Formats: sequence, C-alpha cells, structure tokens
Amino acid sequence: MMTTKIDKNKWFRINIITTGGTIEKTYDESDGTLGNKETFIKNKINEKLRLPYTEIIIHSLMAKDSLDMTSKDRELILNKIKELSKQMCPIVVIHGTDTMQESAEYVEANFENSQEVVIFTGAMKPLGFDDSDALQNVTEALYAAQIVSSGVYISFHNRLFDVPGARKNKSLGTFEQVL
Repeated sequence: MMTTKIDKNKWFRINIITTGGTIEKTYDESDGTLGNKETFIKNKINEKLRLPYTEIIIHSLMAKDSLDMTSKDRELILNKIKELSKQMCPIVVIHGTDTMQESAEYVEANFENSQEVVIFTGAMKPLGFDDSDALQNVTEALYAAQIVSSGVYISFHNRLFDVPGARKNKSLGTFEQVL
C-alpha cells in the first residue's frame, strides 16, 4: 500500500455505493426491530463532517444485511463499480461486515481497472447509535480514498487492509490482515 502526493486544495469527488449492513440499520419503533431500509448516509455525513473540498455522490444500490447477500448482489456491486470507475474518482462501498471481505475479494478478482481506488467499509454498530463506529470508519475511508494508490482495500477502525487477506475477527469486533 503506497500513498500518493495530493494537491491539498484540489476538489475531490468520491462516489459512495451503499449496500446496507449494520451501518445503515434503523430502529423501527412500531415493532422494535433493527432493519435495513432506505439509506440515510448522506444526511449523516453532511450533518457530522466538514468536507469543503469533497463532493460526495451517494449511489444507493441495495439495503441488505450482508449475511443475505448472494453472488448476484456481488455482481451488482461489481457492475456499479465498473460504471462509476469511468469517472476516474475514488469509490467507497458501504457494506455489512459479516461478508464484506467476500465482496471485496470478489471485486478485487474481477475488476480490471487497475487505476481506481475502491475502499470497503462498514460498522459494528449502526450509524444512528451514540457509540457507533460508523462515522469514524466512513471518515477514514473517505480520507484513505484520496491518498492511497489504486487497488481494493478494507478500511476499518483506523486501519487500511489490503484485499485479499483482510478478515473480520469476531472476538475482537474488528478486522485484521491475515495474509
């Protein structure tokens, strides 16, 4: 993983693809459940972060728990990445943590554009919770997307992991590099 020198006053566009996962779960007061519905990532990012040099474009692809993702869903993510890569802007994929490494590895193995940065991130607790790690992980992914060399990565808890080789460590509640 190499960093590149950036113009500190350059405007950046970053495409964010949302797929659901814990980070986007919302509490439904009527039945007491947490579930994936419509994305609210952009509103939360705009409320909580100052990004004067960054244009965030949100592409809501699906609202699924990652345990429910299929190979067709991963193909849909890959196709959206291929479409957005034509813009020559970094891409951040918001994804559930349980199968994030599977989707990231699928993209890495099947994405032929070696000039683009694709960073997957998610959270252990939903974005709307006070003790959520979501805003930290999204912020770090947005920053990393602007400074790393092309490739597919997972950004989680102040670390950037190469893909393939990153795995969720359920006992620690985070990711780790295993290869």
